[in-house]
Amino acid sequence: MISTGSDAGGDSTERTGLTVARIARLAGVSAPTVSRVINGQAGVALSTRQRVEAVLREHGYRRDNPAPAAIIELVFHALESLWALEIIRGVEQVAREHELAVVLTEMQGRLTPGKAWTEQVLARRPTGVIAVFSELTGHQQSQLATRGIPLVVLDPTGEPLHLTPSVGATNWSGGMAATRHLLELGHRRIAMLSGPVEWPCCRARLDGYRAAMDAAGVPVDPDLVKVSTLYVEGGLRDGAALLGLPDPPTAVFTANDLQAFGVYEAARRAGVRIPEDLSVVGFDDLSFTAWAGPPMTTVRQPLVQMGAAAARMVVALARQEPLEQHRVELATTLVVRESTAPPRG
Repeated sequence: MISTGSDAGGDSTERTGLTVARIARLAGVSAPTVSRVINGQAGVALSTRQRVEAVLREHGYRRDNPAPAAIIELVFHALESLWALEIIRGVEQVAREHELAVVLTEMQGRLTPGKAWTEQVLARRPTGVIAVFSELTGHQQSQLATRGIPLVVLDPTGEPLHLTPSVGATNWSGGMAATRHLLELGHRRIAMLSGPVEWPCCRARLDGYRAAMDAAGVPVDPDLVKVSTLYVEGGLRDGAALLGLPDPPTAVFTANDLQAFGVYEAARRAGVRIPEDLSVVGFDDLSFTAWAGPPMTTVRQPLVQMGAAAARMVVALARQEPLEQHRVELATTLVVRESTAPPRG
């Protein structure tokens, strides 16, 4: 809590411990500037804003009023697939239980929200923010914390931050289960289409693939491992490259279902039959995989449950309730359908 009075009177300072006037003196700025920073208003230079926020952090300031808006801010780097819709469903289920609305922001492929988004969020002060496959800068996280706006990261693109609650899935186990399934069918030339390896979820799936191959004593051919984009186009391009090798793979494990769908198309164009000539395993278990031709074997990622878990964490933090866990990882499950079979001959 903070008083807008001066320190001279004494009473308000004793009750609140910190005043706008005192913050202004400590930061070397005017009181109106402090008010603009506290209220998330524009018109303050970045260096000045950072100086004021440093004073607020140093003195443990948390804003108590006004009451937060009854909304959850949900930030996506992109809204281009059913993957995002599944997470939205999970968040919305919990939000509805608590009479909260959900506000969506798409960053059109960018991983970090811009200044305009930050100022808008600070101004409307939501119940909390869920960043999905997105990165908020340390400064943005500090701004949210200073105003008492909880932040939860879902499937973080960077290493889970110690003080930032996060939700993910058992990506390494999922990658290992998918590869082990192919090995048990008899495949040895197993390719892996990874996503960007700087993202922990993609790196973990790739590491799970390598671990399964190593445990089976099967060397990984570097030509069969490709870093691709997490879209159909990436699976089509890199799947075609794999099928064009002098010794092509008999099976492909992909980092997500969209890539796998691209591999399906690459196989169709090359006259390669699935699963007779090529086995394919995806990751996510999006709704279309059961209707692919043939129905796709994939690793189910509990996306709805992940969204719900993140929303429950936001609600608990907004109520200042302790979290049982700051890092939640939900289990993945291999779903075997008709896109995998033993290799020919």
